[in-house]
Amino acid sequence: MLERIYHIALRECRIMWHSTIYRFCILPFPVLVVIFFTSLMHEGVPTDLPVGIVDLDHTALSRNLERELDMMQTSHVVAHYNSVNEARQACQQNKIYGFLYIPSGTTDQLLANRGPNISFYYNNVPLAAGSLTFRDMKTATTLAAAAVGVTKLAALGLSEEQIKNNLQPITVDLHMVGNPYGSYNIYLSTFVIPGVLMLFVFLLVPYAIWTEVKFNRAHEWIQMAGGNMYIALFGKLLPHTIMFITVFLGFEFYIYGTLDFPHPGGIVPILLLGILSVLACQGFGIFVSGLIASLRMSMSVCSLWAVVSFSMCGATFPVETMDPMLRSMSLLFPLRHYIIIYQRCIFHGFPLSYAWPYIAALIIFAVLPLLMLRRLKQEMLHYQYLP
Repeated sequence: MLERIYHIALRECRIMWHSTIYRFCILPFPVLVVIFFTSLMHEGVPTDLPVGIVDLDHTALSRNLERELDMMQTSHVVAHYNSVNEARQACQQNKIYGFLYIPSGTTDQLLANRGPNISFYYNNVPLAAGSLTFRDMKTATTLAAAAVGVTKLAALGLSEEQIKNNLQPITVDLHMVGNPYGSYNIYLSTFVIPGVLMLFVFLLVPYAIWTEVKFNRAHEWIQMAGGNMYIALFGKLLPHTIMFITVFLGFEFYIYGTLDFPHPGGIVPILLLGILSVLACQGFGIFVSGLIASLRMSMSVCSLWAVVSFSMCGATFPVETMDPMLRSMSLLFPLRHYIIIYQRCIFHGFPLSYAWPYIAALIIFAVLPLLMLRRLKQEMLHYQYLP
């Protein structure tokens, strides 16, 4: 049996070497994906987002507001406008992500304790940029208002402690659990890159199987395995498995070792998750290949499954708030189980026992081909490829 597996694997290596698709999709493209996405947000958060100011007050307070906003890490004041309509048009044309409107008389009303209104306008179509712009404008306004409050209360003879208690009667301590730096790189790279790598695995499995039929090699392949479909699949996908596990683990060691992403869970969950993810995706790809006797359709279904998983995995939108049917369907995507295991065991450092249902789910995906071995063998021997 081992000799048959060895010869089939050697045959597959020769096929991969002479195929442009394999040469690019197994190593160069995944490596390019890893480098691209980790470099895209290497600073963790966007910086110097362009914002504008509509200042009709023209006082020291309004100028202080502008300075406070410009000092924020993620915002940079790039323009001044004479009216709200002019600034709003610039925002809608994507010249700025938002602007601060300071109406005339703001300082006088503040000093007279009449509660002036300052308006924030921000473009929330790019959700991340809009949220960051709003946060910066709110923080800048709060700091400027606090500065005025400190001046007024100090003039009344209050001590620093009394001023602090007046301005902030309740002290709030913020504790960010997980991703303590608020890094978009940590957030995006840890689910987008695995999702794209899974997409490559999904696509190459049906391609590897059904090109045997397309190029009239299926009989030779099955014969080399002695008619045993298990040996045929094991030998054929063994080089793929080794290459993709290498890429997956290389990606994980790169982000946790080189980029120093938080991983209090240690090395064992990282290794286990990388191996299980590749095997689960290959198992699902074989299952679809046996279920749908077509190169194009099986690759299309696998591609669709991988793409939809980005929305169903819970990283972009909380699964708990989805419709109950969609919440149940999310369990049909390997990326969903990957995300939960990653968050619980790698990111938060819980033992693997806390994620055992999801580990079991990936194992089930990996053994799905057992349901299709007989059917797939019949398809390999009798199916005629139609271009």
